[in-house]
Amino acid sequence: MTSIASGPTSTGDARYPSRFRASGVKARHLRAHVLVVAWLGLALLAVAAQDSLSVSRWLAVHMFLLGAVTTAILIWSEHFAVALLHARVPDERWGTARLATANIAVAGLLIGVWSATPVLTAVFAVLLVAAATAHLVMLVRLGRGALGGRLKPIVSYYRAATAALIAGSLLGWLLSNGGAGPDRYAGLRLAHLHVTLFGWIGLPVLGALFMLWPTVLGVRMKERTTKVSRWVLALTGSGLLVAVTALALGWRWPAVAGLALYVEGVALAVNLFVRTVRGHRPVSAAAVWMLAAATCWLLVAVAADLALLASRSLTDAQSGIDTLMPVLLIGFVAQILIGALTYLLPVVLAGGPQDRAAVRAVLERGWLPRLVVLNTGILLAALPLPGPATTTGVLLAALAGAAFLGLALAVLARSGRSPEKGTSHNPALWGTTAGIALTVLAVLVANSGGDPGTGTSASGTSHAATGDVRTVAVTLAHMRISPARVEVAPGTALRLKVTNDDAQRHDLKVENGPATPMLGKGDTRVLDLGTVTDDREAWCTLPGHRAAGMSMDIVVKDGTTDSPDGHSGHTTTATDGDLDLGADFSPGWQARDAELAPAPGGRLHKLELHAGHTTVEVAPGVRQQMWTFGGTAPGPTLRGRVGDVFEITLVNDDKEMGHGIDFHAGSLAPDRPMRTLQPGERLVYRFRAERAGAWLYHCSTAPMLQHMGNGMHGAVVIDPPGLPKVDREYLLVSSELYLGTPGSTAQVTKMRQGDPDAWTFNGVANQYAKQPLKAKAGERARFWVVAAGPTDGIAFHIVGTVFDTVYKEGTHLLKPGDAGGAQVLDLAPAQGGFVETTFPEAGHYAFVDHDMRHAEAGAHGMVEVTD
Repeated sequence: MTSIASGPTSTGDARYPSRFRASGVKARHLRAHVLVVAWLGLALLAVAAQDSLSVSRWLAVHMFLLGAVTTAILIWSEHFAVALLHARVPDERWGTARLATANIAVAGLLIGVWSATPVLTAVFAVLLVAAATAHLVMLVRLGRGALGGRLKPIVSYYRAATAALIAGSLLGWLLSNGGAGPDRYAGLRLAHLHVTLFGWIGLPVLGALFMLWPTVLGVRMKERTTKVSRWVLALTGSGLLVAVTALALGWRWPAVAGLALYVEGVALAVNLFVRTVRGHRPVSAAAVWMLAAATCWLLVAVAADLALLASRSLTDAQSGIDTLMPVLLIGFVAQILIGALTYLLPVVLAGGPQDRAAVRAVLERGWLPRLVVLNTGILLAALPLPGPATTTGVLLAALAGAAFLGLALAVLARSGRSPEKGTSHNPALWGTTAGIALTVLAVLVANSGGDPGTGTSASGTSHAATGDVRTVAVTLAHMRISPARVEVAPGTALRLKVTNDDAQRHDLKVENGPATPMLGKGDTRVLDLGTVTDDREAWCTLPGHRAAGMSMDIVVKDGTTDSPDGHSGHTTTATDGDLDLGADFSPGWQARDAELAPAPGGRLHKLELHAGHTTVEVAPGVRQQMWTFGGTAPGPTLRGRVGDVFEITLVNDDKEMGHGIDFHAGSLAPDRPMRTLQPGERLVYRFRAERAGAWLYHCSTAPMLQHMGNGMHGAVVIDPPGLPKVDREYLLVSSELYLGTPGSTAQVTKMRQGDPDAWTFNGVANQYAKQPLKAKAGERARFWVVAAGPTDGIAFHIVGTVFDTVYKEGTHLLKPGDAGGAQVLDLAPAQGGFVETTFPEAGHYAFVDHDMRHAEAGAHGMVEVTD
């Protein structure tokens, strides 16, 4: 028989160290475990209510991790540090204060984030950092002058983990207040997830297992355990530091390298644990199997995480890593907590061998069925199965967790009885009562926004339309709500048909009104706001999403008219801030035809181009005066073959300013053909196309930044000799969109700063998302792309395809039959080329500028492929 203080060096059960037998210390352990059980109860309730509470899943995860798991780690890391270092037990009052501060901070953070109160969130984030810092200081001080033992290096795991908690708290606060911004959100969120799960939780668990695993098995520790523990901490700690730092900075490959080190460290630890197994009867078979299963799930999760980061962008990796959450939260964290408590609660709470055996017998009741149910649930939740299977898996895991929770409550109640004082002062009963009270409070707070998804108001009263009824389709995607602004006339009865079109889950909460439940991809709910008489805001309640831009304004405005489909039937003249890419285009609007016609016959191509001003719809519902060639922006497309002659007659119909033209496809002195024509003048621009390629033409009059930025550009396509026919050919000219009066100080300032309002394909933001391009499965398509700028290039990509042909700036970079493939056609301003691909099956293939700032601000569209 050995004590935890001396480490498990012989077969048998572990005794509670004598210096922990003081009633005050043991009572604090009891109170701490009551808190753990209370947080577990709250988390399980939130899981059970996930279809009715708008933020229940987030609440459940953070109640579990920040509440139950953090409390358990704080109490047990102190306990084990004292035992392993042979140090003096810290002052009970300070330990109680640290634990209380941490739990108060967690409760405050949950309330602050849920209520979107930045000041409250900041205050309690600082409080949690303070509690963690105090815990770290305590762990460092324990090592000063302590005798130390064989497993002294394990305490370094707890110190590194506490540093990870501090970093995770700061990152979480940054995400919750929107400091990440939409561009950095993915990297910072992944950094937060990794430092919390693999740092604050993973490191202390790995460290404790070096001691706990042989103790639970009842075998001698391997001689090289101390050395291996140092190696594992060096690999996991350094790897995690590199990975989290790289993720926060948005650097994917350094993050992959760091995570690979972490995986190597976990694998090294698992190898030692496997070699420790002997044929002896374990002290607790239930604890052994749960600890083993949890460690296996950790190894599976970190390996899968590594594969996802290595194969996807940070933005795309989020959804894949989110699917690993059941494995990490339930398979690893919850199961390691249940397994550890199954062994440790009898050690802490029992008074002697017989009492310890009795407590353990209670906790091990039905352990094998619980183990099977829990891990079956994890498997169902983790595999890419239909929604009902995932839900069933989560419920099975919750059922197994609830079963252990009931047993733990019974044990705590049994250990908390005081014959001298009776049950009225029973701390377990008080803790359970407090847990129930907190549960009721959480339900009341979560439901305070009304009945989500039922079409009721905040007061729960159904609104009957007293005037005009308007239904607006609202889409949640890409950290944005579309439309971002809805204008209604006073007295309008408003309904929002809310659809989540994103891989991430979102909801929509209306200020002083109803809210949807959390919506998965493709889910839709209708919110009935009743008669709208004043302005309101609506937002996604997930932490950080509102601050990152997921909000919309509902504005009551006199004179607003509604079209039959419920959307505003007017268009507006563009001014700063009017752009709403999720709105509808005006009635009768048609997207510009992107199909590229074959080169016409003959060797001479004549065209008359008129330069002037034209008002066009440049974004949904937004009309802008553009400077144009031929009445369109971009201007008409010219196509021919090598050796063809183009004779372009330019007529300046603009009565206010001069214009000229520059064809990049021609080679001639620019003095006369590219001169500026004054209003009413004309010239003939004649050039021979000596070279193949996708060429830009644009206004040659200074300041060219303004002329090109206001639409005076177009494309010339000269076919390479022997260009094979394909089933579909499209032309996409990418450019920036600057709203406002052309030539105004405000617009020119945006141009000079490179701060456009949107990015476009063929002159109109979001047009091919509203009216997709068409193709059929198995067809070969060629996409010609010209980057008109005037300042930004493009990284053209089609989601779901691989390019087998890349032609850029007059030469093939990739041809059919080559072993390689391509994912983007990257073009600097004024460059052009084409890519080819074959659509493998029916579906919707998004095409984007893979600079995500551009894609999310208009430079995206869709190819609708049918059988």
